[in-house]
Amino acid sequence: MPNADSRVKPAGQPAVDLLVAGGGVMGLWTALFAAQRGLSVHLVDRRHIGAGASGGVLGALMPHLPDRWNAKKAFQFAALVSIEAEIAALEAETGLSAGYRRSGRLIPVTKPQNRETAMGHARDARAVWSMPDRSFAFKVLDAAPIAGWPVAETMPHGLVHDYLAARLSPRGLLAVLKAALERQAKVTITQGVGLSVVEPDAGLAHLDDGTLLSFGHCVLAAGVETFPLLQSLTPLAKPAGMGVKGQAALLRASVDPNLPVVFADGLYIVPHENGAVAIGSTSENTFADAQNTDGLLDALIQKARLMAPVLADAPVIERWTGLRPKAIGREPMVGRHPDYANLSLMTGGFKVSFGLAHALARAVLNEIEGGTLDVPPSFTVPAHFEEAGRI
Repeated sequence: MPNADSRVKPAGQPAVDLLVAGGGVMGLWTALFAAQRGLSVHLVDRRHIGAGASGGVLGALMPHLPDRWNAKKAFQFAALVSIEAEIAALEAETGLSAGYRRSGRLIPVTKPQNRETAMGHARDARAVWSMPDRSFAFKVLDAAPIAGWPVAETMPHGLVHDYLAARLSPRGLLAVLKAALERQAKVTITQGVGLSVVEPDAGLAHLDDGTLLSFGHCVLAAGVETFPLLQSLTPLAKPAGMGVKGQAALLRASVDPNLPVVFADGLYIVPHENGAVAIGSTSENTFADAQNTDGLLDALIQKARLMAPVLADAPVIERWTGLRPKAIGREPMVGRHPDYANLSLMTGGFKVSFGLAHALARAVLNEIEGGTLDVPPSFTVPAHFEEAGRI
């Protein structure tokens, strides 16, 4: 690593056009699209690519329900449709697989009134889950398309088959993005060194190893680590976000990878390639140990085994836990900081980051290059600051 003096250039001549802090799904999409636009990019991660919440095992891409349509749901719908082509292009370029399939989702219906509600959602989907060249159904069925997936006892009033949902391999996608980024000419990736202090007014970043790096623009995409960096720049009455602990597991089972994801009362069962099935995930706002799994995951695995008996004897091949970034407004927190023209945020996605990150990255880069930030109002940084209470 060069010393600090060798990385600093005179004012007006930044060492890099764009500094991206964070090597998760938000940071990688941002860095890749910026490099494709010809910007010089330096991505830094305190540990390694995918070390945080993005390096999990679940990979479920789940849409909001099609009722009470609004800007947030419309944005997510467009993103979930467009990600298929985005991933296909990157797979063709790199020769790697992101493990993507539009597999759909099955949701057991446990109460008669929920079935009536689901029938209404089916009508809603016909109106809004549609694009000029394709549409996606939301069907209410009496029985599962595949017997035992899930078992009949879990769906006394039928089930929903949502055809929009999809899944991918989180680590597979990160590997594809990293490989595509490394093919770009003006990109530097530094792992094991994070961002400790950022001075937007000076266009300077202090890295953990003492390096001082000058930048034209900086994007904070470091997951939960973004929130304390932000607090040092913007005094808020409440923290701008928090880490929510999630636990998940990977099982080995003879399950068709084409099967839909099963979702029931907070439990996801996600078939992947090569006989892997992901089980998840907990959402823990309070916890004693952020680094280790516990009995909450054991209970989730047992619930999955009862719901899908094909998993009854499936061995657990990995237990995973991590902290997912949840912004105070619950939505992703993206776009330019209202006080600093050369600082942007890409964090707070919580459970929806993988399905939205590519679309959010394009919107943030468009704003950086002088355009508008075309995201729902609730996603913007000022909306979150208002929730947190600026001091």
